[in-house]
Amino acid sequence: MLNKTSKNATREKIHTRIRKKLAGTTARPRLNVYRSVNHIYVQLIDDAKHATLVSASSLEQGKDGKKHIAGGNIAAAKQVGKLIAERAKAKGIESVVFDRGGYLYHGRIKAVADAAREGGLKF
Repeated sequence: MLNKTSKNATREKIHTRIRKKLAGTTARPRLNVYRSVNHIYVQLIDDAKHATLVSASSLEQGKDGKKHIAGGNIAAAKQVGKLIAERAKAKGIESVVFDRGGYLYHGRIKAVADAAREGGLKF
């Protein structure tokens, strides 16, 4: 029998390897990204205190009154990136460490990062 591992199990191994090298502090929290099939979730985490400082996701209500932001596409990822940058700025956070969560830096992950940079976050 073949010992097959799922894509998510492989991603978790990669994420564990990445997490050994980077950690969020109070001065520079970790910008963590989780991507599901239908949505994208972003958190700013202070690993020293084990606390989530700010979060945003595509599940939140959109500005146009829709049930939630567009969903699991690049447009939604850009909106979530801008939203996390606004909330971080409101909390006085300007500099972060980007944690891609074991995903390739491509597509929705790249869109979140670019939008957060445009929103004023430095990483």
